[in-house]
Amino acid sequence: MWAKRWLAGCLLAVAASAGAQEPIRLGMIEGLSGPFANAGDAVVRNLRIAIDRVNARGGVKTAEGARPLELVTFDSKGNVDESLIQLRGLVDKRIPFVLQGNSSAVAGALVSAINRHNSRQPDARVLFLNYSAVDPTLTNEGCSFWHFRFDASADMRMQALTEVIRADAGVRRVYLIDQDYSFGHQVSRSAREMLAAKRPELRIVGDEFHPIGKIKDFAPYIAKIKASGADAVITGNWGNDLTLMIKAAREGGLNAKFYTFYGNGLGAPAAMGDAGVGRVLAVAEWHPNVGGTASDAFYQAFRARYPEPKDDYVHLRMQMMVEMLARAIEQAGSTDAVKVARALEGMRYVNDFHDATIRADDHQVLQPLYVSVMEKQGGDVRFDNEGSGYGFRTVRKLKSAQTMLPTTCKMERF
Repeated sequence: MWAKRWLAGCLLAVAASAGAQEPIRLGMIEGLSGPFANAGDAVVRNLRIAIDRVNARGGVKTAEGARPLELVTFDSKGNVDESLIQLRGLVDKRIPFVLQGNSSAVAGALVSAINRHNSRQPDARVLFLNYSAVDPTLTNEGCSFWHFRFDASADMRMQALTEVIRADAGVRRVYLIDQDYSFGHQVSRSAREMLAAKRPELRIVGDEFHPIGKIKDFAPYIAKIKASGADAVITGNWGNDLTLMIKAAREGGLNAKFYTFYGNGLGAPAAMGDAGVGRVLAVAEWHPNVGGTASDAFYQAFRARYPEPKDDYVHLRMQMMVEMLARAIEQAGSTDAVKVARALEGMRYVNDFHDATIRADDHQVLQPLYVSVMEKQGGDVRFDNEGSGYGFRTVRKLKSAQTMLPTTCKMERF
């Protein structure tokens, strides 16, 4: 009932504010067609519900009055060149905020292009808000004053996963498999370095990269993993590359644990089924079975808005990002990129089940991370994923201080 009343209030508020003030437009550049369209669609749902929540309380308070937020989507088709074309269209429309995340390669190209654009056109600067591109370079040697990351970096996620592996005596032989681009290579490097430090006796029996978004049948890869004798797989794969690999593992009878970045959605739990119970692990800033009244209400409001099982992929970080941006605009009194960036630096986001801070040094959000394991619905697993009958239970929660890593960022400030 609470969720239905909240949704009705959102719709009424959005309708009432539509004709009041010029909206503050957020331009999302993401793959909405092609092999990873489902991941792009999931982002849209999370952003829309976050925007509606801000608009339901009257929008963003500015000197001109309260202004609603508006999401404008640009289809990058999941590739770098098209993303840069869409960026040109976005800045031509004078949209002040760029949102992207489902590719570190795209994010790196966008950072470089935005650096150049903001230098050449200081009267039309834009700010880049990154919700999922986790290559550590983006907040280290490739950091930028114009870029903020609201997800944990790949190194921070691997820090959490390897803390669990450190305590898992059943893991002795590990196979690494990742997508063949900057992010996948970083996941591999990070896994090797951290496992060597935490479990020096552990053997890495495979380290493989495959073309991103092009493999339809992962059976040959699963056969190699089985032949290696691996009892655990570590992968940063996401989207269909993860779902198809998990499905092939089930069909191939691979009895190994999967330590994943994104194994808790987009079809992966259903693809694994009973074979994934106790064996598929994922790391994230939140998951539906974290527990507590506020967390449950947050999740149930999302499900009330998007009741279809296929739409059940909730990201706290994306909704947190919109809330922090709205507050930064209000504190800055403007949508000016420099003023909003300064307002975001050091900002803290706290609700009844999450606490995060933007580190000013590199614009990396520092937040707790949960490592969770797939189980059948029931008991502590109150909510399943995507109507599959399987959900995730917390194995370990790491506080912000436990996931925090040093930065080499030396950004030019404005």
